[in-house]
Amino acid sequence: MTPTLLAFCGAALVLAMIPGPSTAVIVRQALRGGRRAALATIAANEVGLLFWALVAALGATALVEASEVAYDALRLAGAAVLVVLGVQSILGRPRAGGGELGSGAREPAAGGGWSAFRVGLLTILANPKAAVFAASFLPQFVPTGAPALPVLLVLALAWVAVDTAWYLALVLLLGRLQAAMAGGRARRTLEAISGVVLVALGARMVLERP
Repeated sequence: MTPTLLAFCGAALVLAMIPGPSTAVIVRQALRGGRRAALATIAANEVGLLFWALVAALGATALVEASEVAYDALRLAGAAVLVVLGVQSILGRPRAGGGELGSGAREPAAGGGWSAFRVGLLTILANPKAAVFAASFLPQFVPTGAPALPVLLVLALAWVAVDTAWYLALVLLLGRLQAAMAGGRARRTLEAISGVVLVALGARMVLERP
């Protein structure tokens, strides 16, 4: 089991490093809301990832994959979320508390963390590809003859742990980058870029088929 788990963790790390909706939303929340918003978004993303992984372990994601209506409903909802978040970033809507990621900077207002958590959770739960991918990714690492459900549960927890570690490292890097910025113009530019990326990801989600 140990070699399988190590191989799985390596694959999970590579997957986490590939930019996608979750990465774009976490970066967006970090730039707009600071460290607290970033951590809340990561926590929500991992709750959603664990949910899809557990659902995959139980075989229920096959229903999403098999039902065109369910898949399209999730796909369009997820696209709408990404586009709305992207437009807000492009237009520069006010931040919750105006927090910074840099050392010694002011944290966002009290409501920022919960708002960021909702955004992160909605993003991951409204991504049908996360559900379908979990169902196809996890079973590949179940050793022949091993009890499937316990192994899948261990893999699900390992996936969340690796994913969390990567995003925490990313937020730390963003914090160092933001601390080095002089004034808010560079941050505003990064925020606008993240908005464009989110809109593009939303548009792609609308246009692509399963």
